[in-house]
Amino acid sequence: MITVGGLQKSTLIDFPGRVAATIFLCKCNFRCPWCYSRELVLPEEIKKHPKISEEELFSFLKERQGLLEGIVVCGGEPTVNQDLPEFLKKIKDMGYHIKLDTNGSNPEMLSQLIKDKLVDYVAMDIKSAKEDYESAVRAEVDVNKIEESIRLLKNSGVDYEFRTTVVPGIHTKEKIIALARWISPAKKYYLQNFRAQKTIDPEFEKIKPYHIEYLEDIKKDIDSFFEVCEVR
Repeated sequence: MITVGGLQKSTLIDFPGRVAATIFLCKCNFRCPWCYSRELVLPEEIKKHPKISEEELFSFLKERQGLLEGIVVCGGEPTVNQDLPEFLKKIKDMGYHIKLDTNGSNPEMLSQLIKDKLVDYVAMDIKSAKEDYESAVRAEVDVNKIEESIRLLKNSGVDYEFRTTVVPGIHTKEKIIALARWISPAKKYYLQNFRAQKTIDPEFEKIKPYHIEYLEDIKKDIDSFFEVCEVR
């Protein structure tokens, strides 16, 4: 069963080119220490976090038909929910475009969603350079599945982006360059600066983000690997 842990009723920035709402789903298979969504990831936090019923959610979506163009579905990690295709189909049948945010750990699910035309845009988080994946996300990871999702998106015909939250202590310029080489060539890649707030590992709340100039400097070195490469 899908558990909805949050709803942002309007956003102009999360779905490129569309006025959208964002649905936050509970549960995740990673434990990235810098993650800002502990209430959607940690079982003990999910338990006490307020939920939104499907009835309430779809009532809202019905009210906003014709006003909103798109729905962003994020988490947590949406693809850990086996009911996700059915859930997205209900949203699609209401006439909405769908953007999916994913960590790419479930290429089988991703492939099904693309094949069934249930997603119009996919944003995949690339957590770290290939050899550092498990230590970065603090969970068991089949990196072959991450690579499969990368290949799948590049060849899917669906609009997509890759992105990395750049965290001091996890990422260095050299590691981001190695990461960029690994996933290139690709359409769009974004470097996102870490924010020290409400992290899964409280120690990360003490970390000072890199200066934006540091990310701009990395961008210069990897710009040629992508059609679009930006800091945000």
